[in-house]
Amino acid sequence: MRSFLASILAPLAVLALSAPAAGQTATAPLPADATLLSVSAQAEASRAPDIATISAGVVTQAADGNGAMRQNAELMNKVLAALKAAGVAEKDVQTSGIHLQPQYRYAENQPPAITGYQASNTVNVKLRDVSKMGKVLDALVASGSNQINGPSFGIDEPEPLYDQARLDALKLAQARAETYAKALGLRVRRIVSIGEGGGAVPMPMPRMAMMKAEAFDSTPVAAGESSVSVSLDVVFELGR
Repeated sequence: MRSFLASILAPLAVLALSAPAAGQTATAPLPADATLLSVSAQAEASRAPDIATISAGVVTQAADGNGAMRQNAELMNKVLAALKAAGVAEKDVQTSGIHLQPQYRYAENQPPAITGYQASNTVNVKLRDVSKMGKVLDALVASGSNQINGPSFGIDEPEPLYDQARLDALKLAQARAETYAKALGLRVRRIVSIGEGGGAVPMPMPRMAMMKAEAFDSTPVAAGESSVSVSLDVVFELGR
């Protein structure tokens, strides 16, 4: 892999050493018989996710706002305690919203009448051990959480995965350039430029099998795989 990159990028290093001073336009001289070929290539890299994010909260109702908020606080404290007992660090739990809203009764030809209040408190939770997802979900419900959304899986440090996709995309671009060159009776001399497009956010790719739960004592969760993609625009110089 390293020798492949060295052979491809060595001409670019020569161009960099001969680059003009700031304010000047960088123009690499081309032989008279040179043919420029622009190739676009995209590659993906995948692996099992190592983090998961869920949203969990408590919704309570009472005749007055103070009662709704008080009941909500009591249950939310139990939810936070359950997360701590499950091994979730405080830095991985963040409040995402606290709301208090009146509840109305609607009747024809009458103004809306307030019948009570609804309070909600929601936190975003990051799990760094994906295998514990099922048990954490069960612990949340047992502690009083009645609002759960997710999970969303991802890669905590995706850059090595992006590097793998970059190498695969570069190899693909090189192979395509060789194909064009051969068809034209030419050879690939060097890479003139490389441009990288925006990388895709890691997305879960579900598998058929679910994470194995001991004796089905927790909620089964399918972790699947997370993927990233990289697009490259590579310009090659072809010649005889």
